[in-house]
Amino acid sequence: MVILPEKAYQRLAFIELEKKRRDKDKKRASQLMADIETNLQEIEAERALLLKGLKLPGLEEGSPNPQTQLRPRHSSGGFKVRY
Repeated sequence: MVILPEKAYQRLAFIELEKKRRDKDKKRASQLMADIETNLQEIEAERALLLKGLKLPGLEEGSPNPQTQLRPRHSSGGFKVRY
């Protein structure tokens, strides 16, 4: 297989540009992940501050929300679909 030098140089240039673009995308994605992590930490800090201000029993930091705790079902009926 014979490749013309100008075609090889064009292909090399294209590959280098694609590599640069992908590297830029990778850095941008990494920064986005860091920004999201910072935002999550800020949200958790605000949540903790609000819970501390409420001083309600059962809402200590780290405890699950009492409204989302699993409760036993009272009905023994099955799943019903209405049409």
